[in-house]
Amino acid sequence: MMNETLGKIHFALTFVCFNLVFIPLFLTGLAGNPRRIYETTSYAFLKPVQPLHVMATIATIVLLLGQIPFIANFVVSMFRGARAPQNPWQANTLEWQTDSPPPHGNFRTIPVVFRGPYDYTVPKAAQDWAPQNQPDHATGLATAGG
Repeated sequence: MMNETLGKIHFALTFVCFNLVFIPLFLTGLAGNPRRIYETTSYAFLKPVQPLHVMATIATIVLLLGQIPFIANFVVSMFRGARAPQNPWQANTLEWQTDSPPPHGNFRTIPVVFRGPYDYTVPKAAQDWAPQNQPDHATGLATAGG
């Protein structure tokens, strides 16, 4: 498992900086800035949007530096991270119900499917997720027959 705090830092930096890069560039495009111009200050009509270019450049540098927490998190977690449980996200779908690494053919026996893959918040269930391959009595649900 990767470190959740570093993951949140990476997400926040990426989300904010991505928008700080591309929204100003979108606005410069609306102002008439054509793409692939090396020196925008040589055009008089583009001088008012130069601060947006500067902001996008700074945000790009911070965006690139913001990938360092992810790379560090990835490398450290490979060697010192906690082992992930079989279904760490409590997903309903079948791929989380097999062994890791999966055997040849993905399942030791062909699973029986009792519900759709996206049945979250099933009424009267003991937990918020109900795996596809578990019958209703295994998840605390009342069966259709009684």
